[in-house]
This record gives sequence, structure tokens and C-alpha cells, in this order.
Amino acid sequence: MVQWHLRDDRKPSGGRRNTVRARSKKLAWKGGKSALTKTVDSIKEDVRETTKKRGKTQKVRGLEVKHASIAKDGKIVKAEIISVSTNNANRLFARSNVSTKGAIIKVKIDGNEKLAKVTNRPGQEGIVNAKLIE
Repeated sequence: MVQWHLRDDRKPSGGRRNTVRARSKKLAWKGGKSALTKTVDSIKEDVRETTKKRGKTQKVRGLEVKHASIAKDGKIVKAEIISVSTNNANRLFARSNVSTKGAIIKVKIDGNEKLAKVTNRPGQEGIVNAKLIE
């Protein structure tokens, strides 16, 4: 559901507010719910959603992800995400496998489980980028 960041049409007294604007709603005042990008094993491809934003641009939100792009020795490797180990944004995110920026994830690279730190915002960009923690 869309969130509008506007004042109420009614005053605290119950009277109607008069607007001085040309329109009552603009795309600039539109908000939205957070994506909460989950790690899911049962999907084949990542699930993304596109929303319209200001200036005829679009934002791609990652809803469910299975793979991450890992920076390893100066190269980028596509790795499968096993789970979210820790997430400092909210400890409940780690329990429900929600990836945000700064989350520590377990990935499978070359048959070994390794830890990586998420370096981007998956809910804003639609993909998970991370770097290995050694």
C-alpha cells in the first residue's frame, strides 16, 4: 500500500483545510513500504518489483533473492546465499533471513561456506552485492 507524506485534510478542530497547491498529490510526496529483501531457497530466479519515481525514473526493489555478487580477489563471483548470519539493523532480520546493507550472510563459493558482508541496499537496487570477510 502506498504511503502519502502529507498533512491531513482536516484540522484538529474538524474543519476542512484549504489547499494552496495546484494538485492535492504529487509523486514527490509518495512514500512506500520497505522491501525487506528475503533469502529464499525455493526460487529459481530473484524476484524483483519495479516502481515509478520522480523524473520518469524507476526503482527496482529486490523482494526475494537467492544469489549474491561477491567481490573475491578483484573479481566478481556469483554465489548462492545460504542464510543471513547477523544483521545489525534488526536482530529479527537475521532470524527471518532479511538482507540489508551491513548484514553478514553465509554464501557457498566453490563448495565451501564463507561469510560475506552486504555492501549495497538490496531493497533499493534489486540485487545483493557483498565482499568476503577473511
